[in-house]
Amino acid sequence: MTETTTAPNLADLAAWDDMLAALGADQQPASTLARIEKIYQSEVGAIIFTVMTHDRQTNMSRRLYSSHPVEYPVSGYKQLPAGKWTDLVFGEKQPFVANTIEEIAEVFHDHELIASLGCGSCINVPFVFGGEVLGTVNILDGTGAYTPEKVGRAMALRPFAATGLLAATVTEQAGKIAGDAARA
Repeated sequence: MTETTTAPNLADLAAWDDMLAALGADQQPASTLARIEKIYQSEVGAIIFTVMTHDRQTNMSRRLYSSHPVEYPVSGYKQLPAGKWTDLVFGEKQPFVANTIEEIAEVFHDHELIASLGCGSCINVPFVFGGEVLGTVNILDGTGAYTPEKVGRAMALRPFAATGLLAATVTEQAGKIAGDAARA
């Protein structure tokens, strides 16, 4: 049986080189997550870009990165609400896509803020590891921005998001180990 392969996308190869450079930079995980933001902005388009992590045991989410830190700060935890968004993204492990502010308003209480920032569409891309959603990449752009092709591209870029979320996890664990060692 002959296996067929496709040539790698050269743009992706360059992006991986940039990703490796970002992983080696100071200020982790922010350096790596900022690089992921640039990849998503150039490949899919985004006015707002955030990355959330999720703890399934506590059902709490935390924003790790934000392109709009005033409106969407990196801080604290929030309870994951029950509903169709959670069922789709965390239950079915599928992206949530909305292309109007009305669709966004059905699931996000901050829809007025979203609209005030010039956004009317969003994609929430789940990152799955070991069968569980560990977090999401959240991109928002103008009304009608996310065609099926752009949604497909957002999903195809998940390995970059995975790298960023895993970098954040490693950074957090390293901080805990260092703190434990200092207390010992």
